[in-house]
Amino acid sequence: MSSLKIYQTNGRKQLFSPKKVNEIGAKSAVSTVDIKINASSTYQTIDGFGASFTDSAAYLINQVLDADVKDELMRKLFDHDAGIGICVVRNPMGASDFARTIYSYNELPSGEVDYQQELFSIAHDLESVIPLSKQALKINPQVKFMASPWSAPSWMKTTNSMIAGQLKTDCYQAFANYFVKYIQAYADNGLPIYAITPQNEPLFEPTHYPSMKMCAKSQANFIKNYLKPAFVLNKINTKILCYDHNWDRPDYPLQLIDEVGAAVDGVAWHWYGGKAIAQTQVKRAYPDKEVHFTEGSGGEWIPAFEPAFSNLIRTGIEILRNHSKSFVLWNMALDEENGPTVPGFGRSTCRGLVKINQQTKELEYTLDYYGLAHFSKKIKPGALRIDSTSDSQIRTVAFKNTDGSIVTVVLNDSEVDKNVRLIVNDTEIIHCHAPSKSALTVVYCS
Repeated sequence: MSSLKIYQTNGRKQLFSPKKVNEIGAKSAVSTVDIKINASSTYQTIDGFGASFTDSAAYLINQVLDADVKDELMRKLFDHDAGIGICVVRNPMGASDFARTIYSYNELPSGEVDYQQELFSIAHDLESVIPLSKQALKINPQVKFMASPWSAPSWMKTTNSMIAGQLKTDCYQAFANYFVKYIQAYADNGLPIYAITPQNEPLFEPTHYPSMKMCAKSQANFIKNYLKPAFVLNKINTKILCYDHNWDRPDYPLQLIDEVGAAVDGVAWHWYGGKAIAQTQVKRAYPDKEVHFTEGSGGEWIPAFEPAFSNLIRTGIEILRNHSKSFVLWNMALDEENGPTVPGFGRSTCRGLVKINQQTKELEYTLDYYGLAHFSKKIKPGALRIDSTSDSQIRTVAFKNTDGSIVTVVLNDSEVDKNVRLIVNDTEIIHCHAPSKSALTVVYCS
């Protein structure tokens, strides 16, 4: 016997709300658009959806919230039934812009070096990042962990600082050893690292938070001649994803993959420049390389609920239609001032999945939480993307889960209300009303 589940967001007062068919039935005065699903035409396999336990987010969740509130939040983040089923966590390796202090796992007094990483320590992460990561994995055993550094330790840098600069040429092996130690330390804590990137946003060199410039040629050299050999030597199977930056520079991963070949497993992308079609451009050139979307933040640059919500759904659909196996937002949590941020950063304009007020301990689920839910709650790891019709007015992406259920995410991106008719393999599943800028997640089991 077939079944149908529907979730709708239609403005701030109706956020990822379960709906019955008769509650959103088609309206006779509104035109209908057919969405045709072909379940036999398949694309990428999904790893999952998620966000990041930055130092700031981990601190807020683990140390500001009361224990019972924290546990409820973790369930609402990671549990598929009680929450939205987050399955991918990207942890910064050391300080990012969203950290209370600037730190790495091996900072040394000026003039000292530690090429073999004998003084390496993840003591900082034992405070909140690791306990929360372990709790997430206990709630949802399907969680995969990714990791990215914003900078190498200061003594490895041309600036002798975690701010700006490049990796010293005589520290390439030391930095590879740094990755090995990190992965081994996390494994010792029961947290396998699924994938890493050598550097977060390697073409961006801000001077107000940790950063490290790494051109494509340098990153290719690091991966091919240092990082991958170090992984092989230490029997580490963690995936290596290159680039980890915006869509506007597909030339970077194209050049890098051409040089490193099998040493890299795929490409990581961000949404702060360019368009998602860049993912497909690189995928067509190197079809054996994976596509991952590892960071995108919502924020005050789109201040109103609408168009911020539709922008999140629209962009998520495009990311997935352009072959990405993952869709990872940025901070899991931020406070009432969009922080904490590293000293000297100033006030952030970013938004987390939740807002935690440090003064009152009040917890608020943001539009990013509910937007991510449209994908993460019902599209499970192992799902295959299947073909669905989509255009600039009615945007869609569809998946077939391993249990055979078909999940379709729909955004009415037009300025007028529409009816949509969902047709799976020539069978009409639902004919319903989709108000302008509303989103639907439809789950169909035959």
